[in-house]
Amino acid sequence: MSKTIVIGGGIIGLSLGWQLAKKGVSVEILERGKSGTGASFAAAGMLAPQAEMGFDDIELFYLCRKSLEMFPKFTYELYEDCGIKVELEKTGCILPGFDRDDAERLRRLYDFREKIGMPVLWVSSSEAREIEPFLSPKCTGAIWIDDDAQINNRKLLDALKIAFEKCGGKLYEDHEVENVNIKNGKVNGVKVHGIEVESDNVIVAGGAWSKQIPGLPENLLPPVRPVKGQIINLRLNDSCRVTKVIRAPDVYLLPKSDGRLIVGASCEEMGFDVNPTAGEIFKLLERGWEAVPAIYDLPIDSIDVGLRPGSRDHMPIVGDSDIEGLFFATGHYRNGILLTPITAYELSEWIISGNASSALNGFGISRFYKQTA
Repeated sequence: MSKTIVIGGGIIGLSLGWQLAKKGVSVEILERGKSGTGASFAAAGMLAPQAEMGFDDIELFYLCRKSLEMFPKFTYELYEDCGIKVELEKTGCILPGFDRDDAERLRRLYDFREKIGMPVLWVSSSEAREIEPFLSPKCTGAIWIDDDAQINNRKLLDALKIAFEKCGGKLYEDHEVENVNIKNGKVNGVKVHGIEVESDNVIVAGGAWSKQIPGLPENLLPPVRPVKGQIINLRLNDSCRVTKVIRAPDVYLLPKSDGRLIVGASCEEMGFDVNPTAGEIFKLLERGWEAVPAIYDLPIDSIDVGLRPGSRDHMPIVGDSDIEGLFFATGHYRNGILLTPITAYELSEWIISGNASSALNGFGISRFYKQTA
């Protein structure tokens, strides 16, 4: 039986480990800290490829949309393996504008989406407030996307841990990899806590720390950096019952089934700093209040900070390398939760069968570095 070591116990590492283990592969996940406490935990759980897409990332949009289509199958299999039901919530997403500049920007976004065949709808200010009554009266119009969804990412993390271990996987926390062992162009394991651990495959799924893993050849160091994100967890009450995901200018507001309203998220180039800061929190609350004035009196549950793994082109790095047995699953940036199913399904099948995934074509590390002879 082949053995695979996954470096990183976030949502990508856990989902890959689970899929491999349930297919009969011996899998160990080595997590440098506590599994599922980093960017995966601090994420909002938004599954909104149509709302988030820009003008230049069509290929990424198609990958995200395909991954969203896989979520029902993914969560059903997870329920079968761990007994925890993680619901996919089709709350829809509204993109409101509040002045003429917003309206022009939204019109461009709407025209672009309509041109490529997305199911989007332009709504008036009154129609927007019928969809989400807590929107500010200053709303001038909006884009409504009925298909976008969300999920409880924290519950998803708990379910993945249980499913992984029930399928025979082994999770080791506080195990920081000291070296990836490579010999004659082939990976043969890792060194951790001074012990050499042999394996046939190694998957680099270390999130923002992926570039810092010792032993990776210089030409295969993934160009991934930490991008700090701060979110505020407010507690909904009768004075404010937001039910739709709202993507307002420079902020989103996302109601969760557990009673939280997430206001986020900052996007900061601050290295590995994970301290919440007054300025960014003030800006998020101010922009959130402009979109939904009723948040003013909501109590604050917590402030969370995560480090997104941002690649050089903000696209995920998923696939093989010119080192036999060395795979990458990192750089998911703002789409880690959304891209979990397609990463887990496609890369696990690639590793087992040896056949490259057509769905992941173009997202490998080779786009950054020439392959060595």
